[in-house]
Amino acid sequence: MGKKLYIGNLPYSATDQLLRDTFAQVGKVESAVVITDRDTGRSKGFGFVEMSTPDEAAAAIEGFNGANYDGRAMKVSEAKPMAPRDNPGSFRRRR
Repeated sequence: MGKKLYIGNLPYSATDQLLRDTFAQVGKVESAVVITDRDTGRSKGFGFVEMSTPDEAAAAIEGFNGANYDGRAMKVSEAKPMAPRDNPGSFRRRR
C-alpha cells in the first residue's frame, strides 16, 4: 500500500490545514492539499494526503473512510497514479 491517499467528498469549506490536522490524529502527515478551482479558488471537494508510512496510511483509510467531516461522509483510499492525457500541454489556435 502506498503512502499517498485520495480524500473525496470533502465539504467546500475544507482547507489544507484542516485536512492536515484531521489526518495527524493517526500519524505523521507529510503533505495535505485540497484541490481548488483555478478560476474561483473554491475547493473542488477532494484532496490528497501523504502519510509518513504505509502503516499510517492504512490506519488513516480504516479510521476515516466513511467518517463524518463537517456533515459529509469522507471517502479515503489509496491514490491512483494520474492517467496520461492526450496531447499534454498542446494548445491549438482556432483560425
